[in-house]
Amino acid sequence: MQKLVVVGQGYVGLPLSQGATHAGLQVTGLELNPAVVENLNAGISHVDDISDNELSDMIAKGYAASSDPAVIADADVVVICVPTPLGDAGSPDLGAVIGATKTIRDNLSGETLVVLESTTYPGTTEDVCLPLLTENGAKLDHDLFLAFSPERIDPGNPVYGLKNTPKIVGGMTGTSGDRAVEFYDKFIDTVVRAKGAKEAETAKLLENTYRHINIALVNEMSKFCNEMNIDLWDVIDAAKTKPFGFQAFYPGPGVGGHCIPIDPNYLSYSVRKSLGYPFRFVELAEEINNSMPRYVVDRVQEVLNKSAKALNGSKVLLLGVTYKPNIADQRHSPAVPVGEVFIERGADISFHDPKIQEWHLGEKTLQRVESLDEAIASADVVVLMQDHTGYNVDELAQASQAFFDTRGVSSNTNAVRL
Repeated sequence: MQKLVVVGQGYVGLPLSQGATHAGLQVTGLELNPAVVENLNAGISHVDDISDNELSDMIAKGYAASSDPAVIADADVVVICVPTPLGDAGSPDLGAVIGATKTIRDNLSGETLVVLESTTYPGTTEDVCLPLLTENGAKLDHDLFLAFSPERIDPGNPVYGLKNTPKIVGGMTGTSGDRAVEFYDKFIDTVVRAKGAKEAETAKLLENTYRHINIALVNEMSKFCNEMNIDLWDVIDAAKTKPFGFQAFYPGPGVGGHCIPIDPNYLSYSVRKSLGYPFRFVELAEEINNSMPRYVVDRVQEVLNKSAKALNGSKVLLLGVTYKPNIADQRHSPAVPVGEVFIERGADISFHDPKIQEWHLGEKTLQRVESLDEAIASADVVVLMQDHTGYNVDELAQASQAFFDTRGVSSNTNAVRL
């Protein structure tokens, strides 16, 4: 039985552990947080896409979590699934990747395949991971095999999960690539072989930069369409009837999650670092998308003005503060900068979200309103930030004194759409 250690048991590492466990591999989830380890071994999941029952099923099939790096010594495969946030001035923070790589280096034993899945800039596998992994004498394609395979986990996606989402694999060499493809073939339906590690690293960044730029396009269009009295939502519905050459993207209060706000910056950083000039599309998209939270507040202020109310002192109820619908994940949610601008302008903020009991907004910690009906009745304006399935948006709009819809899902005449 092949032994796998997955370093990091978050939204990427735990589903990977699940897929490999069900394929018959002996899986250990290496996690530094002892509280997370304890909960995982007790069958308590902290990841939206894996229920407690599913985690218990994994445990019954041999999965275990550990905080002891010595488990790496017995592993045939080690996969790195640690966070890669942005550091100061938008530069990549590879601290977790470097730390994980050093831990693997110090515990390597025998022939081991190491795969980096954490999103990063092109060249990281070769320039950062490989030198560290070979410091103690390990030789590439002899007792160390190295590859990059970008994670493509989409939290809350009911259609595409780990198994049926094609997996890109790029080896440091052809031999390392072969080993990595053989590994992922055990539990992924389709494995796509990239030319090398750099190509696999760049493919991930291209995917999310494409989305980032197209979201910026419609966000900018939302501003001038409002000024020109054009319904952009209707425009998009009409345009997407074309069966070729067009993909629908939608405006919103900003971009959120673990990919779009982060990944394009890695590509922009890489271009500047390697070539000395900017990736202008990315930087312009960043500027436009970052402007949306303040633009949303401006639009809400206009709605209040029409009722002869000032934003300063008004009661503003935000609906949905997670970064996408129907999950509890709040990473880089645009609700945070929107809420901060409302507070900056003197609004009295409250929130409701069926997935979140407590919301951290700057230095403030807000508790979810107890009664949604009462909160709507007392609010001067209700702002739909996230369209959770549990919300009947048109009914909520009808019950509101004023209703602003950042997601374009309402049809009630009482609602104003972004």
